[in-house]
Parts: sequence; C-alpha cells; structure tokens
Amino acid sequence: MQNLSTLRLLGTGRHWKSARISALKAMLAWSVVVLLICLAQTASASAQLAPNQTHGFGNGRLVTFTYLQNFDCVDQPTMDLDFNHVLAQSDPNEMQTPICQAVTEPTEDPTGGDIKHTAHLYVFIPFFSVDVDTNPAHAMPCPDGGRPTELCGTALGAKLIELFGFLPEAWKATVNPAITTQCPDPNHNVPGTCTMHASSVDLSQTLVALGKIPGPPTAPIFVPTPNHSHVVDNSRVNSVPIWWEVRPVLILHQSDWPAADGGSGITSSKAMDDAEAAGRAIEVGSNFFLFFSSHESAHGGH
Repeated sequence: MQNLSTLRLLGTGRHWKSARISALKAMLAWSVVVLLICLAQTASASAQLAPNQTHGFGNGRLVTFTYLQNFDCVDQPTMDLDFNHVLAQSDPNEMQTPICQAVTEPTEDPTGGDIKHTAHLYVFIPFFSVDVDTNPAHAMPCPDGGRPTELCGTALGAKLIELFGFLPEAWKATVNPAITTQCPDPNHNVPGTCTMHASSVDLSQTLVALGKIPGPPTAPIFVPTPNHSHVVDNSRVNSVPIWWEVRPVLILHQSDWPAADGGSGITSSKAMDDAEAAGRAIEVGSNFFLFFSSHESAHGGH
C-alpha cells in the first residue's frame, strides 16, 4: 500500500509539473503576442506626424520636431538683402517680402540674442542626382501664389542643369525613390513646402559662393524651398521650444544621405563635420530661423 501511495503521489506530481509547464508556455506565448502588438503600436505612433511636426536626426537617432511659431528671416537695419544699394533701415519695400538668404548671417537671432549662442539646425540639401537627371521638366513647378520673379518649373531645371550639369534631387518635383527626405513631409507632400517653413529661399549668395555666377549679386534669386532633411547637435536632441538658426549643408554624395529610419548615412553633427572635412559636404549660415521643440523618437537610428 505504501508503494502504491508513493506512486500515486509521484504521478500527481508529474501531472502537476506538466500542467504548470503548459500554463507557463501559454503565458509566454500570450506575452509575446502582447509585446508585438505594443511594438507595432509604438512604431505606428512614432511614425505618424502631427500637421505641425517633421522628423529630424540627432546623435545617430531619429527625432521629432514640433513647430510652434512661423519662421523668421531676420533683416537688420544695415543689411541690404535685396541688393538695391539701399540699407533696410531706409528701404520699406525690403520689409514687405521675407528674404531668406543662405550665406548671409545677422548678428542676432529673433530673440535679440547673440547668434553665436543660437542653436543650430543643419538642413541637409541633396546636392546630387541619383540618376544624373538632365530633364528640366522634372524641376519643382512654380507654386500657386508664388513670387512673380521666382525661378521655378522648367526654367529652374534648365538653369540648374546649365550650372551643375544635372538637376539636383533638392529641386526635383519628385525625389528619386532611392532616397527619402523629411521635407516635404507626409502631411505637406507638395514640392517646396514644409510645415511652418518659408516656401522660397534666395539662392543668389550661394551661387556666388560656389563660383557659379559672378558677384556681388544684383538681385535675389528666389527658388522653391529645396527638398531636405534635418540634423541637430547631440546636446539638442531633446530640447524645449527655442529658435534655431538654419544652417544649410550641401550633401554632395548619395552615400552620405541619411536613410529614413536613420540606419545609414549622416545622422549626427559629428558625422557631418567629418564629411565636411573630407570635402563631401559644404555648410553655410543663413538669416533663416525656425521655432520648434525636439525630442527623441521611440524607434529608428543606429
């Protein structure tokens, strides 16, 4: 009887252990399902942008910008952004149209603070052509309600091809699918647009600096805002809303262009500095400022 009772107890123990293992397996399987659902929801949430948001990169990771004011292109009293030889302080016409000009930098940001202490937003411009495009009809069309003198459409394409031998992805109406840009963003998928940005920029000083036209400029050369992506300094990845100086960076090689998820290409200011030192990128300042907060996204990046 004792042996029989022992066997029964052992049998009961084996059955209990087997049932416990089955229950643990079921719980583990359910936990995996829940985890996958949460990851999918997190990825979906981080991939979706509000109408006043864009993506950017920083410290090798994907970040999200939330814009809370319109842009500002600072014009100081002793500047002459329209090159008519009349200083802004005596030229009311210069105040009527924002002139967002690369290369030209004011001494103060929109707060009146010294620009030396203003945060930097590195605006990456794809200054290359994936397929050496020489079709001027592929350039950004003229925007509705644009400036009468704006260089756009086929005329823009023809001029850029004349100057550079190809149509840069920066001003193509549709960027080659081999790369992606953060502006235009999915909510503003119109060439030359991005939330709370200027819709046109003055390219005159840039072309002079590149040696493509003689200087000094005699008038602004307004073109649609180029397709672009963004990078911030590592210390600014998570930032409260502040003014940022737009610093255009011409990216000359496709291999340096950042992937949409930040998994390859230049996604940090350090990598950008290295590319500039190697002659693969060109950085300049501007009088163009944007106001937004920045925070690290839930996924993406190295």
